[in-house]
Amino acid sequence: MGEIAHIEHSTAAAASAPLLAVRNIEVVYDDVILVLRGLSLDVPKGSIVALLGANGAGKSTTLKAISGLLKTEDGEVTRGEILFDGERIDGIDPDKIVRRGIFQVMEGRRIIADMTSIENLKLGAFTRHDNEVASDIDMVFRYFPRLKERTGLAGYLSGGEQQMLAIGRALMTNPRLLILDEATEGLAPLIREEIWNCLSLLKARGQSVLVIDKNVENLARIADRHYIIERGRAVWSGTSEQLIAEPDLQHRYLGI
Repeated sequence: MGEIAHIEHSTAAAASAPLLAVRNIEVVYDDVILVLRGLSLDVPKGSIVALLGANGAGKSTTLKAISGLLKTEDGEVTRGEILFDGERIDGIDPDKIVRRGIFQVMEGRRIIADMTSIENLKLGAFTRHDNEVASDIDMVFRYFPRLKERTGLAGYLSGGEQQMLAIGRALMTNPRLLILDEATEGLAPLIREEIWNCLSLLKARGQSVLVIDKNVENLARIADRHYIIERGRAVWSGTSEQLIAEPDLQHRYLGI
């Protein structure tokens, strides 16, 4: 699939509704700054979808619109709609979006430094009312074994370990859609590889993920579909195979 001015959705796609559907949204900051200009994208159930683009293209704004976090920066969705499992979520509070099953790991990790790793993980399960919390903590330790060895305060973890903990805490919410904003940015190669391995395992179990990352090679290894965003619009969409087959596209929009 080549460049497109607007992402068209086929009749077949409409027959099988995606888990997340962003439909022609515009986002304005401070009532005057138009950042997203008719952006559309889908995240099918059980798939990993990547957002690609240069800095300032609108990727993080897209994630904040989905997670309901625009109000914290005087932003709002002024046109279009965001549907999660067929129901509109644009305009509702972030805590209600979390309770519906969307959890975003934001840049900066934002773990609770004066709590232990276990306490941070349990905090992620505060909305749950089931008996699987202990087994899910074990699941997180299987994804990130080094966290099991770090029993002290989370503030003493390395930056990479804190990122693992932030992802683990997100998984403790039992999310239907996990959103990752620059999950491997600035991390040591070994830590990055552990996070990519975790995402591969999540893919195998059918976890739906929407991710921003600059590492196209690793994204192509795990993502089912990619959207390239430029100036607030999705200008290309395709599979990993299609992305790798178009190096000129990567150079033009991603600087690779």
